[in-house]
Amino acid sequence: MNSQQETMRIEDTHTPPFFQKLPIAIERGDGVRVWDQTGKEYMDFTAGWGVTCIGHASPVITKALLEQSQKIVQNPSSGLTYSPARAQLLQLLTTILPSNLTRVFFGSSGAEVNDAVIKLARKITGRLDVVSSLKSFHGRTISTASATGQTKHRERFNPLMPNYKFVAYNDLTAMDAALDEHVAAVVLEPIQGEGGINLPSPDYLEGVSKLCQQRGALLIIDEVQTGFCRTGSMFAVDGLDLHIDFLTMAKGIAGGFPFAAFAMSEELSAKVEKGDHGGTYCGNPLGCAVAHAVINYLIEHDIATHSAKLGAKLLARLQEWQARYPNLIKEVRGKGLLLALEISSPEIASKIYFDALEAGVMLNITQGNVIRIFPALTITNAEADEGLTIIEPIFARAAS
Repeated sequence: MNSQQETMRIEDTHTPPFFQKLPIAIERGDGVRVWDQTGKEYMDFTAGWGVTCIGHASPVITKALLEQSQKIVQNPSSGLTYSPARAQLLQLLTTILPSNLTRVFFGSSGAEVNDAVIKLARKITGRLDVVSSLKSFHGRTISTASATGQTKHRERFNPLMPNYKFVAYNDLTAMDAALDEHVAAVVLEPIQGEGGINLPSPDYLEGVSKLCQQRGALLIIDEVQTGFCRTGSMFAVDGLDLHIDFLTMAKGIAGGFPFAAFAMSEELSAKVEKGDHGGTYCGNPLGCAVAHAVINYLIEHDIATHSAKLGAKLLARLQEWQARYPNLIKEVRGKGLLLALEISSPEIASKIYFDALEAGVMLNITQGNVIRIFPALTITNAEADEGLTIIEPIFARAAS
């Protein structure tokens, strides 16, 4: 077995330098905890960037992987043959998706499915323009990077794909002005994740939906980060009066196994043709079996309610910190177990981040000064309290 130093040396030597990596090699995990190769324990408040929704090394996933891998991993001729595992997952998804979204296609990543629905929206409408929002994030393919409203993710890759327009998030007036006869679709996150956990006003998404219907533009809802109980309901759009044409899903859909999906309406499905889309891993049985097991677990254990209740408790505690340290914490925001503290400066946020890591809690920084907290949805009240108790003195020191 390699030592931690040797593991890091090999990775640094043979992988492209896309990440500013932490000097830690994680060897194993259990629930909300992980251990590096030296045996040091950390509490993971990032859930692998929102992916490991039912915790690390979940026996639910292990069982599904083992049982399905002993049957078949990938279908012969891929999507050209039927799959019981795929059918079982489709049947389950129809019980939780918005009622008009009856057709589902599977992929491997959020960027992949976002790319696909943008392509299909243009084909179906015969229009070219796509409206996205500032501070949005929709992926790292050239098309989804072009759809992302952040300069740091776009301008280094010029020339970008054309026909993308950006408006301020949560601004209905700006959206109204942007929706002309050339717009094929609007793509929105119901809560901006990588953009800093930005929540819209209660009527914003419904207002956008009405505008799309009036102007003949399709509405794409990107639930890659917010879906599968992360915000206290199965999907962040649950309970809203929206006409959604496409809904994209990834991250929590399979608890850490690379898997994704998009759902579309029956009406739109009737307008696509054979050959309009495809993929080698379009619902491979292994991914379908894992996703089914994860989603079934979320439903049976009412994880949405747990996420809502615990998230509200944590939000209240973080708001107490803000009241105590107003010069340090500019704002606390979030919903369910997708929470953020906006810190007064990137330098201080970075210091908190590394001090927390040294103390054994893994956090995430986005937008330079926003500390994001989004642990496994199965985190217990005691574990959440333990993690915040560890990092609270770090915030106190940073405020002094």
